[in-house]
Amino acid sequence: MRIDKDHFRGCLLGGATGDAKGYDAREGGRDLISDNTQLSIFTVDGIVWADERAKRKGVYAYVPGLFYSYQKWYYTQTGGLADKDYGFILNGGEVLRHDELFARRGEGVTSLNALASSIKNSYGTIESRINNLNGPGCVCRAAPIGLYFANDPDMAFRVGCESAALTHGHTEAIMSAGYMAVLIAHLAQGKALAEAAAAALKKLGESAFSDPLPGELIRRAIGLSETEKSPRKAIEAIGEGWIAPEAAAIATYLAFRFGNDFEGAIDAATDFNGNTDSIAPACGNIIGCIVGSLEIPIEWILDLELAGLTARGADLLLKAQTEYIGV
Repeated sequence: MRIDKDHFRGCLLGGATGDAKGYDAREGGRDLISDNTQLSIFTVDGIVWADERAKRKGVYAYVPGLFYSYQKWYYTQTGGLADKDYGFILNGGEVLRHDELFARRGEGVTSLNALASSIKNSYGTIESRINNLNGPGCVCRAAPIGLYFANDPDMAFRVGCESAALTHGHTEAIMSAGYMAVLIAHLAQGKALAEAAAAALKKLGESAFSDPLPGELIRRAIGLSETEKSPRKAIEAIGEGWIAPEAAAIATYLAFRFGNDFEGAIDAATDFNGNTDSIAPACGNIIGCIVGSLEIPIEWILDLELAGLTARGADLLLKAQTEYIGV
């Protein structure tokens, strides 16, 4: 069992540095993060809030916690609230003290529109879909869920799926986010990538709601990693990463293809004609969780916007996870 600060930080800093390389924008001497990392930070906020509330009151409400934290993100992006009754979310919370999180980065249209329509405490669920969209944003924010539920992979999958359904209603997106969360949970335990991916694929196959595409693409990706195809050609054989199952599969391919070579994987993730600013963070989460923060180029971390907040989020998740008593 290996659950420690270095690998929790590696997962989140890996995702954030990958995101910055894929987003490819600088300001004030910093590599800027996109909305993908912003939402990952708000995912940490929601999980930690739900954990603290559970330990005070004995009531576990992870999905509502995530929903209200994503509403905080909606506020940072629009300057308004989807519902006036959500005003309580503005009372406290470390994330709202960081001006960088109020910057509009990337498109994020699917999440913004879904959150805008989630009024009167009604939001998207697996049973009541908010739309039929399958973009990759829900995959890019799933890693913190996997870290928190490192000792409970079944819950990682369940909450990963439910977190996606808040904004993405297509089964492909929901299953892909669940896959990412459960994969990270197994990796955080110290399992080898092949074993973790096999367990995550098994979980996809056991799911009560099923769409074959995520599993098919991930298996194709693993197979391609064992061939001599160039990374660009292999990625093109999977897709462009504009939909969630392609993003999850390409990130998996890069992890298998490059192993512990974090820098090489991120370079490949940003060197193809596709959705690089979704592939790179998902890839960074996976490999960062495997190798730990010390294997991420230090200059990438030093240049990273909100690196300190990202590392602190990993530490908060580790503390909460260590004290997790189950549901």
